Amino acid sequence: MNSGIIYLYRDEVKNQTKITDFDVKNYHLSFRENLFKTYAASFATEILIKTKCAGSFSESWKIINGFLDGMELSDENESRLGLVRFLWRYLSLLGIKPDSNHCCRCGLSLHSQKFSGESLSLRYNFLPLENGFSCPDCSVSFEKKENFVLSKAAITYLAAISSLSPKDVRMISVSGASYLEMKQVVFYLIESACGTKLNSLESGLGIL
Repeated sequence: MNSGIIYLYRDEVKNQTKITDFDVKNYHLSFRENLFKTYAASFATEILIKTKCAGSFSESWKIINGFLDGMELSDENESRLGLVRFLWRYLSLLGIKPDSNHCCRCGLSLHSQKFSGESLSLRYNFLPLENGFSCPDCSVSFEKKENFVLSKAAITYLAAISSLSPKDVRMISVSGASYLEMKQVVFYLIESACGTKLNSLESGLGIL
């Protein structure tokens, strides 16, 4: 997973184009030493291919390069969170990212202090049929097997990805439980967006 300048030769007579040289400008050498990074990079590129870069090649290039470069500078745990951030941002580019600020049921801010119960124990639901999150009060009435349950920390982190700079988001610490909650949601959403099973996701089961 390197990037650089490709030099092409065009044979007008045979109507063929071939690569004559590749001048690498940006290396990702750590991918060869870490299985998660290898699969995560393959996962990201398969998504771009399946969705045709969301119709925006320049923005897709920007997002995926930020993700790959970030993994190169990070350890595996940080890279796992980086994958969640990449998928959340790419869902925005696809135009299907759920609103992580307002309840899809009552419209109240998901970050309101008016909910009943202790703030640390508040639970939110992601409702696949509505592609939205329900607040803790609404979640009590709409908890179903097919819904995804998230903590306050998870919903806050997703909102932060959308509103803060990449540098500021990387400064936020996330628990293992919150990471798994977010991962379930973004993996479900991205596979639904692709409309098909993803080979890298199936082959990387247990790694990603």
